[in-house]
Amino acid sequence: METTPRAIPLSLFVFSLIYGGMVCVAGVLGNKQVALGPLAVEAGIFAFLLLVVTSSAVAELHGPVWANRLVRIGFVPLLMSMALSWVVWMLPASPEMQPANRDAIQLILGSNLRIWLAGLIAYGISQTLNVTIFSALKGREGSRLLWLRSAIAGVLSQVVDTLLFISIAFYGVFPIAELLVGQMIAKVVLSAVLVPPLIYLVVALGRKLDGVPSQA
Repeated sequence: METTPRAIPLSLFVFSLIYGGMVCVAGVLGNKQVALGPLAVEAGIFAFLLLVVTSSAVAELHGPVWANRLVRIGFVPLLMSMALSWVVWMLPASPEMQPANRDAIQLILGSNLRIWLAGLIAYGISQTLNVTIFSALKGREGSRLLWLRSAIAGVLSQVVDTLLFISIAFYGVFPIAELLVGQMIAKVVLSAVLVPPLIYLVVALGRKLDGVPSQA
């Protein structure tokens, strides 16, 4: 007996692809710390901000159930990318590979188990918190003030993400207070500045993909 395939909105399909890609690339980008004026921040924040924006846009367009499902499904590419990184790290490098490139990629791929665990925990809790706060605020004020809801949810989720990741990954290895405060300030500023305009762009894109008229 044939069954009709379940149709999902085009925006949900596209955003799921983007979300999965950002989950995987965030860990790679996080190996570099960039300077933005007086702020020093690990570059993975840009991918994580896109995760925040994407999950918030899904919550706005399709509800918190789909947004939370997206966060949970995000563990699949995250775990697969970690497993593949470990396999490639374990395999011997070709003797023809330049030593500088070999050492650099081994350093990037060879993150210890504690850092991987910190990333998994911080990702799951912070992204779920973002969807929860964003959706709760929408339930109170309706569909208005999208910029404010996204900013509050993004800032709070990034504070929790920073607190969890740095504490789990580095507590006891070296003093973390200065790093914790600096990263938290940088991520809060970036979340407050970048998330509100991006959420309008992504929600508008989602409505266009689904053929839904944009709201004023």
